[in-house]
Amino acid sequence: MPPARKKPRTYDPAKIRSAVTAQFGHVADAVRELTPEQLARPAGLGEWSVAELCAHIAWIADSLAGGLARPPAAVAELSAVEWPFATSSLAGKISEAARETLAGAPLPELYEQAAARMAQALAANPGDRVLDLWIGDMTLADFLVTRTVELVVHTDDLNRAAGLDVPIERQALAACTRLLADAFALKAPGGSVEVRVPPFAVVQCIEGPRHTRGTPPNVVETDPLTWLRLATGRTGWAEALDAAQVRASGERADLSALLPLMS
Repeated sequence: MPPARKKPRTYDPAKIRSAVTAQFGHVADAVRELTPEQLARPAGLGEWSVAELCAHIAWIADSLAGGLARPPAAVAELSAVEWPFATSSLAGKISEAARETLAGAPLPELYEQAAARMAQALAANPGDRVLDLWIGDMTLADFLVTRTVELVVHTDDLNRAAGLDVPIERQALAACTRLLADAFALKAPGGSVEVRVPPFAVVQCIEGPRHTRGTPPNVVETDPLTWLRLATGRTGWAEALDAAQVRASGERADLSALLPLMS
């Protein structure tokens, strides 16, 4: 795993809690209106249907409440910025959990229960509470930042698969973008390339001559949704370049060998 950041980015806990709650609410509103035809469509995520994707999003909220219901762990093992590198080992367990969740109750009922449990759990626990999690013990504050990634990425998945326009909270999108940018800089430390994702993030990365003044010689710039799609393997580097969704200049500005961060 890449070395830990010396000065990790900080997030406003109240804004993150509000963003997570609001984004889950947006998805819940949309799920209530989905037709059987939409639910049966492929989600574009392996063999999942849209129904299984929706069940997974419900599980995201319910598992947060479940983690807070367990006795707290003693010490955090994982920070928010390290989280993307620890997710790949859980793919099988997450798919199984989605199927089990979908079998538990109709989707609107699942979302209503998950929202209530999450709200109650968040109201009762401070940000420094350490959760005992599959992925590794994390503080609640850090884990909530990772929930913005899950919710924003899967809201985008749902929009594309079901032909929806579920809104994405600006604060959730900002946190998701910044976490994935910081994780990229952690994976490829250095100062030869500047990755810009306006208006939310700018990071220096990749070994080589460090730029100190003026416009860096190696620059990658893209928008937040394209960045999260690149970082999670929804879009390929060459595809994004061909569609003019990414602007890359300089001999070191090819990120294809370093993406995706997670899938």
